[in-house]
Amino acid sequence: MALPLATTFLLFVAFLLLLLVSVSLPIAKSIWLFVIGSEVEIGSGLVQARANGEVKFGVWGYCISAIEARALGITQSIPGECSSPRLGYKIDDRVASIFNATGNNDILDVINRALTFVLVLHPIACALTFLALLFALFLVFRPGKGRITSILVTIITLLAALLTTLVFIIDIVLVQVVKSRLKSATEGNAYAKWGPIPWMTLGAAIALWIATVMSCLGIFRGRRK
Repeated sequence: MALPLATTFLLFVAFLLLLLVSVSLPIAKSIWLFVIGSEVEIGSGLVQARANGEVKFGVWGYCISAIEARALGITQSIPGECSSPRLGYKIDDRVASIFNATGNNDILDVINRALTFVLVLHPIACALTFLALLFALFLVFRPGKGRITSILVTIITLLAALLTTLVFIIDIVLVQVVKSRLKSATEGNAYAKWGPIPWMTLGAAIALWIATVMSCLGIFRGRRK
């Protein structure tokens, strides 16, 4: 009984992490994939000033930080805003201007294609984990009637672990590519940093791999009995 309970707990942890990732920014504003920022110019003429601006990207959209600067005693500001949550989105020139990439199709294409790919994979990994969790709960409440269910839990958990690991790798590679493209295109004036999503995905992947091993041990132990 201990193995099914441990497996179920790990699956619940992985599902919770992936669920939070799947409802990330702009829905959950404290969870994002990566952030890009640089110095931006606001105002004009004698009251022109420079301030740091950032754009945070999530699975369902992006948020632009509020920008405020003072010049000659005059405060210039641009309010922050978020895109509306939607399935698939593109980075336009207005957002690109925050990190000095307006007209740079190379950077914009990388971000747009990668975000579309990541958008699909995170919810799929979450759905697979939820399915494995349902079967694992069945084993906990019906321990004597779960031979086939145990095999299903192992297979689905393994698939979820593989997919979640792939998503984590894509998250890391995406930010590294954006970092390198930004550095060459903006002469180091813009930066990119990881957000919480890659590390939450890594935590889910680790939990899923351990759950897979425990599920396999449960099957072998059942055979000996």
